[in-house]
Amino acid sequence: MAKAFQKIYTKITQITKATCSLKASNVGYDELATVDGRLAQVVRIIEDEITLQIFGGTEGIPTNAEVVFLGKAPSLKVSDQLAGRFFDALGNPIDGGPIPEGEEREIGGPSVNPVRRAQPSKLIATGIAGIDLNNTLVSGQKIPFFADPDQPYNQVMATVALRAKADKIILGAMGMTNDDYLFYKNVFSNAGALDRIISFVNTTENPPVERLLIPDMALTAAEYFAVDKNENVLVLLTDMTSYADALAIVSNRMDQIPSKDSMPGSLYSDLAKIYEKAVQFPEGGSITIIAVTTLSGGDITHAVPDNTGYITEGQLFLRTDSDIGKVIVDPFRSLSRLKQLVQGEVTREDHPQVMNAAVRLYSDAANAKTKMENGFDLTDYDKRTLDFAKEYSEYILAIDVNLDTTEMLDTTWGLFSSHFRPEEVNMKTEMVDKYWKSEEKVVQDEHQE
Repeated sequence: MAKAFQKIYTKITQITKATCSLKASNVGYDELATVDGRLAQVVRIIEDEITLQIFGGTEGIPTNAEVVFLGKAPSLKVSDQLAGRFFDALGNPIDGGPIPEGEEREIGGPSVNPVRRAQPSKLIATGIAGIDLNNTLVSGQKIPFFADPDQPYNQVMATVALRAKADKIILGAMGMTNDDYLFYKNVFSNAGALDRIISFVNTTENPPVERLLIPDMALTAAEYFAVDKNENVLVLLTDMTSYADALAIVSNRMDQIPSKDSMPGSLYSDLAKIYEKAVQFPEGGSITIIAVTTLSGGDITHAVPDNTGYITEGQLFLRTDSDIGKVIVDPFRSLSRLKQLVQGEVTREDHPQVMNAAVRLYSDAANAKTKMENGFDLTDYDKRTLDFAKEYSEYILAIDVNLDTTEMLDTTWGLFSSHFRPEEVNMKTEMVDKYWKSEEKVVQDEHQE
């Protein structure tokens, strides 16, 4: 029932599959409304012509439906009671628990002023060696996973959530299947980690337009814990391609001229307003964003990954390694542009050199494989690089490897000594003297134990 002083209209001038338009006055951008009882939001204002996107779709709505403007933008009640809970895109609990109490805050606010940002300097350890060794993450960083739709990116994100050294983990799921939703819920519950994880979930059964609220809901919660509580918060967003598809649905049904790949012309700024919420505060709190962007047929030039690459500080590529039959973090196509801020500074002194030497030897193995495939004879060094690459993928790059930074460095030194002479790894003599593993087949012996 409408409250006193709410603006009520009953004459809709246009209806599409996702939006409706009407003439109204004194209405704000992003303001919420109900249309025939369905929640909607103002997405365009041209003089007195107001366009609303209707989250539940417009099917069955008549032109004389009652439109009630609520006088406020979407909001979330923030407090410690959010921890351990699952919510929908509107901030309503979906786990059977009570509605949390707290301070009501509008979602979708501006990003942090650059003068209030500190230089990122804290390690975000994921426990996944392929990330922590070669593409080390830093608090306040924004970085996506690029993955094909059939790759286990949800399992990787769940693993990061459980292993990451962060005070709070906030999951924003968009266009997720019910199976994947139950997977996350079971994994978090069984691991006993719910007390530091907050989840906002939009499944394939929910209206696609609701996906547009998920990142803002997740980041509003993140800002509460990072700013008010000075906590280090890791925000996991999956899948940003589903988010972009929802943007396209609304844009196309508002008769906007599409840009590249049928995406709206505002795609860059729509993505940037999300990713630019990543920040390291001088007071100690931080928001780090790791997102998944699924690729269509591996097409890195599609508008979504293409725009994402300009905004974020690197990318993490997942691919299946044919030699070991496992999904690995590709060391050639992955990049963390901020890794030098912590490698050898927060981590052990040999970290940068171990990383560079391992990737160089892995590259030599790729060249050896090309020679073999083209029928050329392999040298003894070529054969040893191929053996190294297989074990490097198995014990370091595979996404199921769980090591801390010291263990992964020691493991890689063991691989070096198993396959090469000290002079072949091309590292500083003092590093070799200090860390070289003299025992042969160190890694194999460890795994046999």
